[in-house]
Amino acid sequence: MKRGNMKVKSTSKNLLFSWNSIIGFFRSHEIAGPFLALIVLVIASASVSPQFLTLQNQMVILLMYIPLALLALGEAMIILMGSIDLSPGSVMGLVEVATAYIIVYSGIPIEYAILIGLGIGTLCGFINGILITKAKLPSFVVTLAMLLGARGVLFILTGGYSVAGKELYKLGVLIKPIAYIPYVPLYTWLFIPIVLIYYILLRKTTLGLYIYAIGGNEDAIRVSGVNADAIKTIAFTLAGFLYAVSGIFVLGQLQSGYTYIGQGYELNAIASCVLGGISLAGGSGNPFSPLIGALTLTLIQNILILLGVNPYYQWVITAIVLVAAGVPLTRGLRYAK
Repeated sequence: MKRGNMKVKSTSKNLLFSWNSIIGFFRSHEIAGPFLALIVLVIASASVSPQFLTLQNQMVILLMYIPLALLALGEAMIILMGSIDLSPGSVMGLVEVATAYIIVYSGIPIEYAILIGLGIGTLCGFINGILITKAKLPSFVVTLAMLLGARGVLFILTGGYSVAGKELYKLGVLIKPIAYIPYVPLYTWLFIPIVLIYYILLRKTTLGLYIYAIGGNEDAIRVSGVNADAIKTIAFTLAGFLYAVSGIFVLGQLQSGYTYIGQGYELNAIASCVLGGISLAGGSGNPFSPLIGALTLTLIQNILILLGVNPYYQWVITAIVLVAAGVPLTRGLRYAK
């Protein structure tokens, strides 16, 4: 009996040790929890809808995912610094429409028009950074102003009408598969090196270290002699560039400058960061977190559409998911920034 009891106790200890190890793993790996949630979501989606795993639906998910992921990558850099950016959707929309306008009405070659569009988005990010660091305005106020200003310029440019023209059909190459690689659009292969560079920037460079450090304790960074204002300006500028790339990709999808594109996308970008495990308090989060969060949000929207859920209920369900995802991120904080 004693040996039996000893075996039971030993088995219990091993199970407890294994359970503690699993919990420790998820606590020590920033993306383990969000990634597990993503896997569960995929399995659940495939179970409730036979259309979910079809090739056609996966292509739809990919086309929805990449532009949002680019916005989330830019937003994540800002949140990691303990700031917030409300302008991703409007900047993306401005770039999308302005590039279409230039291509259709100016006669400038598409390659140069794309460079101008990327420059517009980058400039918007730079303006955000300068106003925040030099004018000492809160990021919330500055980026809200950029949200309104960029959207206003967009409407002034188009008069409220979409921009269309046969010249834009050439941009459809971005969503076409390249030779010998069926079903995967070209802009997926353009997206992969952007992600790799983004990861190296945040994890392997001094700039990335300072971005995390500013979010952790900006005062300490300034006292140590680091030019925090320059780091913030660079981060906002890079974010603007990522928003611009997203705008170009969306233009390739739509092949027209849609006036209302990007409305509300800033909230989706922030939501992607939250779902991926980026702390809104700043200083904590994995570079891949916004990618996982963006895919999670995309899958939630996709499966709700497949199930025919009323759009109004979709908003409510998404809101509940966001609150549930935000609970573990704020646990242990005395207050949220």
